[in-house]
Amino acid sequence: MWYFTWMLGLGFAVAVAIISAIYLETNYAFGHRDEETTRRRFERARVGEGAREEVGLEGR
Repeated sequence: MWYFTWMLGLGFAVAVAIISAIYLETNYAFGHRDEETTRRRFERARVGEGAREEVGLEGR
């Protein structure tokens, strides 16, 4: 019976991924979001600058 849990979990993960992709595509299509802004925010978060700016640690 444990495999039903795995099937439900994988199905849920796939559904979340599909819904997320559709959400992002519609935001780009209707102009609510642009690629360059998203790329800059991703790069800042990846480096950790976004969190540092919020706390006020830019120069440290």
